[in-house]
Amino acid sequence: MGRIVRFTGPREVEVVEVADADPGPGEVQLRTLYSGISAGTELTAYRGSNPYLHSRWDPDRRLFVEGSTTHAYPLDGWGYEEVGRVVAVGSGEDRDLVGRTVWGAWGHRSSAVRPVGYVRPRCLPDGTDPRSGIFAKIGAIALNAVLDADIHVGEHVVVFGAGVPGQIAAQLARLNGARVTVVDPIAQRRALAERLGAERALDPTEVDVAGIVRAVTDQRGADVVIEMSGSYHALQEAIRTVAYSSRVVAAGFFQGPGTPLRLGDEFHHNRVSVVGSQISGVAPHLQHRWDELRLSATVLELEREGRLDLGSLVTHVVDAEDAAGAFAMLDTAPEQALQVVLDYGVAP
Repeated sequence: MGRIVRFTGPREVEVVEVADADPGPGEVQLRTLYSGISAGTELTAYRGSNPYLHSRWDPDRRLFVEGSTTHAYPLDGWGYEEVGRVVAVGSGEDRDLVGRTVWGAWGHRSSAVRPVGYVRPRCLPDGTDPRSGIFAKIGAIALNAVLDADIHVGEHVVVFGAGVPGQIAAQLARLNGARVTVVDPIAQRRALAERLGAERALDPTEVDVAGIVRAVTDQRGADVVIEMSGSYHALQEAIRTVAYSSRVVAAGFFQGPGTPLRLGDEFHHNRVSVVGSQISGVAPHLQHRWDELRLSATVLELEREGRLDLGSLVTHVVDAEDAAGAFAMLDTAPEQALQVVLDYGVAP
């Protein structure tokens, strides 16, 4: 028997027993080592605000439709930041995979079965810290936003939100040659952003972000802004902060009505473009070269080369059996944690 994290209702979490599946031909069984909690997407399911819980996503028309829902409680194994070890294979020709460490998305569960074709390109090199694998998809989300931002050497980039994806995006923007300002109300996150290379980190509750950015850019404003927090207040300030006829990349998962937005102000008068960035696709002009697998692999490669610091983002490693406490902490005391990792008690 295995274990799985289940949301039984809003802010209700249980860890329950489930039967482990056996691999069939062309499949492998993975024993989970660690899984990371995404404090954005996963908290929408934990809190009950996710639109899939209130309407149905029609994939053919790409519309949310009222009258039914795509998901309903209980929600099993929500999550997309996993790393595990291959412990069994369904076909003899795949025996070379046994013992390999693999990153991927199979939710907060102690084991999973995945196709060989999925596993082979996601094997971590020998000697890699397995915990780095949990950053594969959240890193892809951050890199996707940076690609959408189309950053050039010497430009001023502002990142709103210094959670995990914001911290990664800020580092990637610097690798693109940008001068980076990070904006976040949590002091510990601002301090970390500066330690990881941001030129400045601003508290939006204490200072006029748009005014400060214009003061250091000869009154132009930021060349591009990346909004990673999912806060409408932050999106409004991002629009105020960016330069005339420039771009705001909205990569945060916004919830509910956008009442803080004032679209008749800077958005209208400065011809601001707001571009949605979401991991289901990349910018059209890059689709012939980039996909999600390459995004993830690139982030992990940069980390192995020492050009990207992911390990410093981990603040808590807790027993998977205490998943309820981990989610409650991220929900009620976000200043206490950044990347929270669930440990399944399997020796790496």
